[in-house]
Amino acid sequence: MEYSNQSDIYEFFLIGLTYSPDVESYIFSLFLSMYFVTIIGNLLIILAVSFESHLHTPMYFFIANLSMTDICISTTIIPKMLVNIQTQDPSITYIGCLSQACFVLIFGGLESCLLAVMAYDRYLAIGHPLRYTVIMNPCLCVLLVLLSLLISTMNALLHSLMLLKLSFCTNWNILHFFCELVQVIKLACSDTFINTLLIYTVTSAFAGVPLAGIIFSYVQIVASILKISSVQGRNKAFSTCGSHLSVVLLFYGTAFGVYMSSAVSDSSVKNVVFSMMYIVVPQMLNPFIYSLRNREMKQAMRHLIFSVVLPSS
Repeated sequence: MEYSNQSDIYEFFLIGLTYSPDVESYIFSLFLSMYFVTIIGNLLIILAVSFESHLHTPMYFFIANLSMTDICISTTIIPKMLVNIQTQDPSITYIGCLSQACFVLIFGGLESCLLAVMAYDRYLAIGHPLRYTVIMNPCLCVLLVLLSLLISTMNALLHSLMLLKLSFCTNWNILHFFCELVQVIKLACSDTFINTLLIYTVTSAFAGVPLAGIIFSYVQIVASILKISSVQGRNKAFSTCGSHLSVVLLFYGTAFGVYMSSAVSDSSVKNVVFSMMYIVVPQMLNPFIYSLRNREMKQAMRHLIFSVVLPSS
């Protein structure tokens, strides 16, 4: 079998969504609509948090950062996929593919860390309300976001540098709609033992630590809520966590499904569906789950929209 190192490769081919023209037209419209909703919804959250002074709290600061992360991860994947469908050309350059895989790891890891930080924030707000503003000060909030970005970037660079050392066969067809790390590694002809080991150790630990933090925070949250005597107080405390918990279950559940299914099955259809659920759908639903069910956020977004549509004279 013929080998090619990275200097000989010009492009890969993303064939995970290669169907008839009629179906591809439907897929193009679907993903374009989802991307539009993702960008507009998350951008409204960022603007609302930025311009409404009563939303300048740690919880909304983290929600705004999560929205920015959602915009970044969607922009890393969807525009290139839309261009490929529109031009009927599934190719992506070697550098473009590795860059996409790296940025997906960065923003995906950042989202995982932010979800853990938000769980910790809710734990402090419910379990230690009197000390909350002292502990969760602006400096700590910024430090937590920067630390999350640093950790996710180091993880992504580690995988990307190891990916650069691989040699590839003449088959450069990626059975996916973006350069997903596992699918790219499967095309390599050289030894991928270290890459695979990193996926199931470093990545597992990287995802497991934030997940463990989320579980610990919610155990403490439940314990604190059970100590609240009034039913109304319990319901209010639960309502502040329900949206976040639903996104955590959606993000981690589908991400776990992707890597488990890719390990035991070569079904590209299953991988595409699962990947959509954790790399596209949560980012689109974030504005609805986190904000539209929140009275303060709804009022802020309504005020923002009216101020743009009906500016004061």
